[in-house]
Amino acid sequence: MTKIGAFALAALLACVSPGLAQQAGKVWTIGVLVSSTPALNAPRDEPLWQGLRERGYVEGKNLTVVYRYAEGKVERLPELAAELVRLKVDVIIVGGTRVATAAKQATSTIPIVVAGAGSLTEAGIVSSFTSPGGNVTGVSRVSPDFFGKRLELLKQTVPKAMRLGAFMNSDNPGYEARLKELDLAVKASGMRLQPLAVRGANDFEGAFGAAAKERAEAIILMPDALFHNYPARMVELAAKHKLPAMYDRVDFVEAGGLMSYGPDLAELSRQSAYYVDRILQGAKPADLPMVEPIRSRFVVNLQAAKQIALTLPPAVLNKADRIIK
Repeated sequence: MTKIGAFALAALLACVSPGLAQQAGKVWTIGVLVSSTPALNAPRDEPLWQGLRERGYVEGKNLTVVYRYAEGKVERLPELAAELVRLKVDVIIVGGTRVATAAKQATSTIPIVVAGAGSLTEAGIVSSFTSPGGNVTGVSRVSPDFFGKRLELLKQTVPKAMRLGAFMNSDNPGYEARLKELDLAVKASGMRLQPLAVRGANDFEGAFGAAAKERAEAIILMPDALFHNYPARMVELAAKHKLPAMYDRVDFVEAGGLMSYGPDLAELSRQSAYYVDRILQGAKPADLPMVEPIRSRFVVNLQAAKQIALTLPPAVLNKADRIIK
């Protein structure tokens, strides 16, 4: 975490006081905009509710929560965001850049709290993390060492790999910036980058075929709602082509993928409750600095390794926060 991120987080936590008095008789309405399905989003729901309960919010008493799910169809996000705006919710909670973009385009007045997203400055959603400006603030999903650490772990797992295929959504607002950042990190690790740009689920099979044709020896998945909505499909194709894969979320590893390194999504959701509380008390999103993830988790799947005839080095297993057998 950067010094700015650590300072901002410390300042935020210092302001938290559980059981804060709410406006007497007021029932707040929170809208939650989700790109995936209720099942895929479930691991993030309870941490959000935990964070809200810690601050004195109880559904049916002083809080109403309205969910809108795109069910994997990201093109529906704008209309769903517009629905929440018409309902005149007090706050909209989002996760991911694509979802944040849809919400931001739908309203410039209703506060938007991000529960984990990257590329927010590139997408023009916030001016900066320290001074967001506008109506958006919350928790980032990316920390400065994120890409470097994922590459380091992948290189240690497949030390002879020289060509890395990177799945990226070319429609993502941060595509160009992330491509440059990843290219520099890949070169620093001694490998060569093979960008695999996709725009929809129908492109997955062709992209994996291109990776195999160009003799990619490992792949990495860049964060995007497009991939997050199809964890089982991505894992299936990686296994089919016998490609060691590094993912950004544990969902993929639980679906049978090899490994993931990324922020604790449950923690991001819990942290977002702080922002909701501050805003409902009258704070402006523009005045609430964003923070970076507190911690990341490294998860590996031994069965996935066995499926592609890969032996995970002891040094890699020793670093794992969780091992799925």
